[in-house]
Amino acid sequence: MALLEIQDLSIHFGGVKAVQNVSFSIEAGIVYAVIGPNGAGKTTLFNLITGVYTPSSGVIRLDGESIGGKSPNELATRGVARTFQNLQICMNMSAIENVMVGAHLRLDRNLIKAALRLPSIRRRDTELRSEATELMRFVGLAQYVDARADSMPYGALKRLEIARALAMKPRLIFLDEPAAGLNPKETIEVDQLVRKVADSGVTVVLVEHDMKMVMNLSDRILVLDYGKKLAEGSGAEVRKNPDVIAAYLGTHS
Repeated sequence: MALLEIQDLSIHFGGVKAVQNVSFSIEAGIVYAVIGPNGAGKTTLFNLITGVYTPSSGVIRLDGESIGGKSPNELATRGVARTFQNLQICMNMSAIENVMVGAHLRLDRNLIKAALRLPSIRRRDTELRSEATELMRFVGLAQYVDARADSMPYGALKRLEIARALAMKPRLIFLDEPAAGLNPKETIEVDQLVRKVADSGVTVVLVEHDMKMVMNLSDRILVLDYGKKLAEGSGAEVRKNPDVIAAYLGTHS
């Protein structure tokens, strides 16, 4: 059984069909890329799967369980994490505090205990800080542990957001344009990090415009155009697909 199964997924905004009858499946442990021209519906597809939008029709299954319409918080408890095109970093917090926020679903929400600072709560805080520190090392940000987020370079903030998503201990992580706005050196660092995440056992689904990065990383690629599935396959298969070539050259009708 595939980890994630999408069947005839669609969403309409008024008369606009943003995603139309898209179907695919993702096996556990791979890097799966979603590509397509601007406006193809890539981020909308992510929003449907990760609970930001409710589908107009279609089925989303995680480990065989229907999850369509569940909230992002509910999906997080099932091991689904997400980053966004635009940074969702709390700039008035330290880097490590941002990562610790990602573990909020595992925090003890008993406010009385928290207010009294009982030993169990203090131990939990210490454990979470230790986990967050290790995650910052994992993403290559050990030198920024105590830095304020607003003092960090943009490339480091992109990796910080990945660390925060990993703090949720996901099985499946969605990365929306992780290399957007990065210089070549930073792009290589994110490329290496994505592979490192996949090698750690987390299934990765990414939207990315850097085709060199996509072809280097991806085990499977889905191509969208005007909200429809245009092609799916390995990098070699997608690269030589005439419909894909036409769409990217702007001649696809």
